[in-house]
Parts: sequence; C-alpha cells; structure tokens
Amino acid sequence: MSSVFHRQAGWQPPTAVAGEGCYIVDADGRRYLDASGGAAVSCLGHSDTAVIEAIRQQAGQLAFAHTGFFTTEPAERLADLLTAAAPGDLSKVYFVSGGSEGVEAALKLARQYAVERGEPQRQHFIARWQSYHGNTLGGLSVGGNRPRRELYAPILLDSHHVAPCYAYRHRRDDESEEAYGRRVADELAERIEALGADRVIAFVAETVIGATAGAVPPAPGYFRRIREICDHYGVLLILDEVMCGMGRTGTLFACEQDGVVPDIVVIAKGLGAGYQPIGALLCRQHVFDAIADGSGAFQHGHTYMGHPTACAAALAVQHEIRERDLLANVQAMGAALDQVLHETFGNHAHVGDIRGRGLFRAIELVRDRAGKTPFDPALKLHARVKQRAMAHGLICYPSGGTADGVAGDHVLLAPPFIVDREQIDELTGKLNLALSEALAEVTP
Repeated sequence: MSSVFHRQAGWQPPTAVAGEGCYIVDADGRRYLDASGGAAVSCLGHSDTAVIEAIRQQAGQLAFAHTGFFTTEPAERLADLLTAAAPGDLSKVYFVSGGSEGVEAALKLARQYAVERGEPQRQHFIARWQSYHGNTLGGLSVGGNRPRRELYAPILLDSHHVAPCYAYRHRRDDESEEAYGRRVADELAERIEALGADRVIAFVAETVIGATAGAVPPAPGYFRRIREICDHYGVLLILDEVMCGMGRTGTLFACEQDGVVPDIVVIAKGLGAGYQPIGALLCRQHVFDAIADGSGAFQHGHTYMGHPTACAAALAVQHEIRERDLLANVQAMGAALDQVLHETFGNHAHVGDIRGRGLFRAIELVRDRAGKTPFDPALKLHARVKQRAMAHGLICYPSGGTADGVAGDHVLLAPPFIVDREQIDELTGKLNLALSEALAEVTP
C-alpha cells in the first residue's frame, strides 16, 4: 500500500515515469495521449527542452530568494512580458504558486482596495453558481459548485451567487443569444441592489466556465454588460482565467475575445505549463494606486511567491508559445477539434451539446437529447468514461454535476498547444470508443 495520501482513498493510480510531447508513459510502458493537459495545465506537452534547460540554469544560478528581501530577474522579465501583452491597463503582476492562491490573493486585494478608498462597508462578493475558483476557503466561498462547498459550508465566507451564463441549459427558445446574455447579466445588478449598492466589493467569474460545467463560453455581449454594471456600482470585476487563460482559448487572455478589461485577472495552469507551480494575478493601475497611495503595502503574502525557478520556467514557456506561434496552432487545431467532434458526436443520441473555444472544448452527455435530461448521478457516467478512456490510452477530464451541481455529465478536452491533426483524430477516436463502452454499462 502506498504511503502517499491519494485524494481518492484506496485507489492506486498508475505511476507516470516519462513524458514525450503530448503523451505520458507509465511504469508498465503504456502510452497515454494527454487530451486534457492533465487539468488544462500542460499546454506545451511534457518534454519541452527549452523550458527544461531554463529550469536547470536558474536552479543552478539561484533557486530561491524570498520576496521580502529581493526581486529577481526572472520575475521582473515575466511581469514585463505579461503586462505588455495584457489588455487595457492591467499593469501590475503579483506572483503566487497556483490558481487557488491567485484567487485568494485577488479577493484580499479587492477588499483592501475598498478599505483604502474609504469604503470599509464593502464586504460582499458575488459570483456564479456552477463555477469553480479553487480549493482554498476563500476560493470555495465564491465558487459555485455545490458538492465541493457542502462539507465546508459552515466555515466558508458569506458570499452570494447568481445564475451562470449557460445558454444550453438556460436560454429560452424565444430568446436570441444576445438577449439571453443581457437577461442573465442583469441578475447581477438586481443582486447588488438587494445587498446594497455600496456594500459589494467585487463580482467574480470565469471568462469561460471550466471544470464544473465544461468549456461554457459566455453569450455575446454578456461580459460587456457585466462590465457596465460593475462600473455603475463601483464594483470590481475579477475574472478567473486560471483554466481558460494563457492561450487556451486562442488568445493569451480569454477576455480579449469578449472586449472587456477586468480590474483583476487571475492566471495559472498554462502560465507555467506544469513545468513549475506558478500562478499570478494582474491588476489595473487604479487598483495598485489605491494601495500605493494609501497604506503602501498589500497585507498578504506567501513564502514561494515570485519563486525564481518557477518564474524562469514560465518565462521560457511564454517565449516558446510566441516563438513557435502556438496560438495560431491553438486556433487551427481548435477549429479542427470542433469539426471532428461535431462529425463524430453531432448526431449522437447521448451528446446534448458540443462547445468551447480554441483548444478548450467539451461535450455534455444527456440521457435524452430532446429534453436535455441528465443521466442519474448515481450511475457516475463521467467516472466510467474516464476509466474506459484510460484503458484505451486517453487522458480526458470528465466531470459530474454539470447541469445543476448534482446531475449531469460532461467531458472536458484541453490538449497541448502542440497537438497535431493526427492526434486530434486519435483523441476523438479513443473518446468515441470509451464513451460507447461507458454508455453500454448504463443504458439498456
């Protein structure tokens, strides 16, 4: 029995021993096509020599220096690269070690911003149901995944939630996508008014919903209306791009495609591509200025923030994406994946929706296409799909609770940016086989 405390007690996963491009190899020599980048992390695959060399060089020169005493060249260069590419005046970068830390830092920064501006009465965060913002208590508090929240509910922050922008499930037949987006966005204004127009700190949302609902893009105009509402009430807009950002949807920042600039955006996963643990938040100049011109210090910090080796790895990752023009491949292979998914599953009796942007795609599984009826959660269809896919050498990211937090299943796909057309076909073929076998276990 392993001494490792695996999250699923009693389960011994295969031992990964090597990475080769888009593939992971286990101790028995089995090869797995990593069609989800783990959890949308490994955007460069698993053996990029330039990134590995950058890590080696930085570790040999200076592995760690605490930010309470020093800055480092990798951190400065990475921050400059990110702010130069960011939309609007997202001009300051605060480094952390992952997405959950990034969300936690964003919540604290938003609260301190309100206090520094002389508005200490602002205490509420509003987020959306069917969202995921990390596993820290702050992240879970604003997160809208009911099963993840349930155990810890008594110790979570008192936060508030509105409906997600999830057209497949919630758009009325007589509504255009734009009208639906406007209607669901206006729920935010109603909630702000109910809580008190001067008592809300921020609205928190994933630009493209990730793990809980599966690559759900916003309706056209939704975030522009959200931006208007936030500006009207003096509420900060925090976008969580931990999963969907850093090129995953075809642009470096996912919000670029929606024509909005958040006050704070959180990134991680694709920032370091899994080669080192790293995340960050970027904030607009006015947010930074409120701290700089007020108390002068952000009352928050972690030991490993701005870690030189992690920053060197992320810097190398971002250079690789640019030098190899990988965003163009994300767009091209994303379109190819979308096409093949529709060709394979577009008329499938148990695939209700195919959605996403770039190399961030998902299929939603239903018992009944016409009624969009989910499978019984007790069947754990998503877990069966994952098991069968692994047996066929495919890593994908199935999840449950898609429809309402309890019922519903989807399969999320987020292959590395280096994926080619042959691998797209391999991915889809193996997924089709795994889905057929899983469905055979739960349908007559």
